[in-house]
Amino acid sequence: MTEKTTIIVHSGDMDKIYSALIIGNGALSMGMEASLYFTFWGLERLKKDGLEKGSLSKMNMGGLGKSMIKSRMKQANVASLERLMRDYKELGGKIIACEMTMEIMGVKKEELQEELIDEYGAVGTYIHEARESEINLFI
Repeated sequence: MTEKTTIIVHSGDMDKIYSALIIGNGALSMGMEASLYFTFWGLERLKKDGLEKGSLSKMNMGGLGKSMIKSRMKQANVASLERLMRDYKELGGKIIACEMTMEIMGVKKEELQEELIDEYGAVGTYIHEARESEINLFI
């Protein structure tokens, strides 16, 4: 049986989306399965053209902090969120969109990047994924 990592992506903050994708890609690169369960503000990043829209969780400074961090990341050759997401999907990573969040926040399937989403599910879907996982994270 293959080892598995499951991550709840609750935050839509840019730095936290980076963390989720970097850890997910790391798990996949080490031969594990990986599932990202996008809920609440994390789900906003699955909207069309929404991946890069999140602010920083700390020191955003009206967007200036985000610009500074993105510049530093570029200098350090850190991949963009778009690239990390593409790599995650190419490596076989699974993305689950929370149906309850969609209902609460009025998000329609057609607003999301449906090509990224493998499954729409509720808490039971997450519990099933988590129950099979050696690593469970909340970001």
